[in-house]
Amino acid sequence: MSVIEDILERALSGQDISVTEGVTLLQVSEPEERAAIQEVADSLRVRQAGDTVTYILNRNINYTNICEQHCSFCAFRRDADQEGAYWVDWAGILEKASEAAELGATEICMQGGLNPEAKIDGSSLAYYCKLVKTIKAASPNLHVHAFSPQEVQFIAREDDLSLVSVLEALQDAGVGSLPGTAAEVLDDTVRRILCPEKTTAAEWLKIVGLAHEVGLPTTSTMLSGHIETVEQQVVHLHLLRQLQQQSQLAGYTGITEFILLPFVGQEAPKPLRRRVGRDQPVLADALLLTAVARIFLGNWISNHQPSWVKLGLAGATEALQWGCNDIGGILMEEHITSMAGAVGGTCQSEADLVSAIESSGRPARQRNTLYGPVERPVRVPAETGV
Repeated sequence: MSVIEDILERALSGQDISVTEGVTLLQVSEPEERAAIQEVADSLRVRQAGDTVTYILNRNINYTNICEQHCSFCAFRRDADQEGAYWVDWAGILEKASEAAELGATEICMQGGLNPEAKIDGSSLAYYCKLVKTIKAASPNLHVHAFSPQEVQFIAREDDLSLVSVLEALQDAGVGSLPGTAAEVLDDTVRRILCPEKTTAAEWLKIVGLAHEVGLPTTSTMLSGHIETVEQQVVHLHLLRQLQQQSQLAGYTGITEFILLPFVGQEAPKPLRRRVGRDQPVLADALLLTAVARIFLGNWISNHQPSWVKLGLAGATEALQWGCNDIGGILMEEHITSMAGAVGGTCQSEADLVSAIESSGRPARQRNTLYGPVERPVRVPAETGV
């Protein structure tokens, strides 16, 4: 039995693989070995998440692109006086949320730049809480999935508050879960190049863990395919798995999903573009990492989602065969990745997502943010005969 076969056999037996074994899987180059990894990831996906592919009706609101930080991969941020800077007013937030609710959305996903002027009576927390309450005013049934660990840390710093007090205040205002963005790669040597002003890896993990403790589930992400090594990719997965183990053993919901975010650099700042040497993701690399993430994390994080914004809908559909059980949301609008030059677009219709899922021969089902059911029938592709 080869080393790869041995690792995959252990994964199929239900064991967690090690960091070293994860690196070994990511280093394969032979088509037969890649096919074997794909097959195992897909088998584990069936066991851990079932055959149905889920999706969500949501709206993404990037409420401002004014940001004090200067991440090397970001084409979204602007200074306040820079051309293209924007800041959605309260009427605009309410309009976007109301429109989403009228169209049947169950979730508002909200993230933005770190704008030091975003305050009400000198309080950043008051501003962020009003964002949430404005959405809830549009429809109390909208789940607010909002504010990355970086934004939580920013609010705490601006207002000289503890992280827990910020999380609890956001929860009281109506936040239902946090997006696990700003993780990039959880390695500080990489972060010092990608995002030197952002939270450290340890701080990101701490904030996510605290969110779990106060009762706020989170998602998790990885920004891949830039300057990181495969070793750093797998250590990132290991840190997520370790955090999820701690949260679940303590009785918390913890991390609800893992989303791989391949790097798009077409409009990113030139120094990083030159260093990476390409503008769009390499689909084959993203698919292999998707499969290894399922094998590495699946016992603890059962829901895995590709990014159609970054890979395009066709690439995201292919990822359904590499360990993913969810295809994400319709978004209605998306600015952060589209401004970086992504080719996937800024929105999808429900029909497009369902059609993509059914093209893979699997049934489609709408879900809510926490992967619970929405009272609509499961759609089964006609050709399956089920």
